[in-house]
Formats: sequence, C-alpha cells, structure tokens
Amino acid sequence: MKKKILIGVTLIALAVVVLFSGAIAADKEAGKTMLPAAKVDLNAASQKELEALPGVGSATAKKIISGRPYSSAADLSKAGIPAKTIEKITPLVSVGAIPAVAPAATKAAPSPKTPAVTATPAPATKGMVWVNKETKVFHREGDYWYGRTKKGEYMTEADALKAGYREAKTKTKKESK
Repeated sequence: MKKKILIGVTLIALAVVVLFSGAIAADKEAGKTMLPAAKVDLNAASQKELEALPGVGSATAKKIISGRPYSSAADLSKAGIPAKTIEKITPLVSVGAIPAVAPAATKAAPSPKTPAVTATPAPATKGMVWVNKETKVFHREGDYWYGRTKKGEYMTEADALKAGYREAKTKTKKESK
C-alpha cells in the first residue's frame, strides 16, 4: 500500500511540474513577442514595424508590403499570408486610407540598359560616310562602326575631310578581301 501511495504522490508531483513548466514556457514566449503599442497600419507600416507583429518575419513583411494597398486585413490572403497568421495579427492591425497613387505606380521601373551603339536612319544617298563626332573619325559603308556610334552623323566624304575628320584605320569587308 505504501508503494501505491508513493507512486501516486510521485505522479501528482510530476504532473504539477509539467503543468507549471508549460505555463512558464508560455509566459516566456509571450515576453519574447513584443506586441505593438498602437495598431499597425498595413498600408503605411515599414518592414520593421510589420516584423514586430506575431508570426510576421522578414519574408512575410515583404509580402505584405508588395501586396499593398489593402482595404481590410482579410485582403492579406491575396498577398500569400497564411490564414493562421492573419488571425493572429487582425486585432493588432488597421487599414488606413489607400494612397492616392498606387505603390506599383510609384515604383521606378527598371530602366532598360542603353546599348553602346544605337541604330540611326540609313544614309540619304549611297557613298556617304558615318562621322563619329567624339573621335573625329569617319567610317565607310561596310565598316563595323558605320552608323553605329552614339554621337555621329552621315555626310559626304568631302565634307568630312573638310571638317577635319580622318578616315578610320579599320578595313572594310570589301577592302580586306
């Protein structure tokens, strides 16, 4: 009988320890998650402010920002935020006025890289040369750089020589054969 009482007391003590350790762990976790003092505006909050919400990390904050504007917290599902996270943060967030200009319009579109050479209109008459105004060199038809440099224009060979331009040292395809 003493063994049964001893086992019963041990089990009760163990159960109490387990229950208290679970409560202590929950208190520590609650202490880790700092809840914002005021509601966070989904349409205006910074990434850092969003990351302060429970269940919202760096990746989720970026998703929230890229999915703006929102008309309600439920719209977060469109940005790929899990329903469980939406439930956690709904009481902690608000939805401010939608900006007059949508964020997509304010993002700068990546500018296309400008090629080193640009296409220009074909010469008015056959036999004209392409003058590179930066290097003071002219190129004949068939030369790789003919009509391709950024700052240049077509003119007759006589006009190019008169203006002080010199012929390019590169051979054209016809001359090299």
